[in-house]
Amino acid sequence: MAKWTEDEDKVLRGLYPGRSNQHIAWVLGRSESSVSNRAVTLGLSKSPEYLASGPGQFRPGQTSWNKGKRHKAGGRSAETRFKPGRAPSESPNYKPIGSTRVTRDGILERKVTDSRDIVPARRWVPVARLVWEEAHGPVPEGHAVVFRQGMHTTVESDITPDRLECIPRSELMRRNSFLTRYPKEIADVIRLRGALKRQINRRESA
Repeated sequence: MAKWTEDEDKVLRGLYPGRSNQHIAWVLGRSESSVSNRAVTLGLSKSPEYLASGPGQFRPGQTSWNKGKRHKAGGRSAETRFKPGRAPSESPNYKPIGSTRVTRDGILERKVTDSRDIVPARRWVPVARLVWEEAHGPVPEGHAVVFRQGMHTTVESDITPDRLECIPRSELMRRNSFLTRYPKEIADVIRLRGALKRQINRRESA
């Protein structure tokens, strides 16, 4: 993996406290492990609000209930325990292919595979990307599919190609940096100004 740049570090510092590693990896075009390792190197941590937003989250400094204890499963746990070679569909929390979910970052995803060769988180793909690829083909390397300004939704039937755009990840990083450095109202004005400038440039070059 390429060396982290100063701009990537800035985006990571801004997003890491309140966004999932999966989302940050998507923004930067890196793996979740790379994001996690870089966060450790930079001494970053999740905000208390982020940690409190998910059920069953382990809090920093919290002592595990079974610390120092040797765990021995009892009862009928041996009968229901996940066994090597067992089909994914037999897992208690199994979701069939085609299922959808909304991530903590507000992204609607659809499960596309049960393959054991793929990290569990990668078995789910943003519906927006699936819709865009169905209309336009594979997403070019170094690009990402995002909603157009003001068109974000988690209603599957409302996610249509006209609501989406495919942009370079450098542009995605720039947009996300606005979200971290300025209030939403100011960030929206900056994005609109950029869109207007691009329209003017297109007309002048036509």
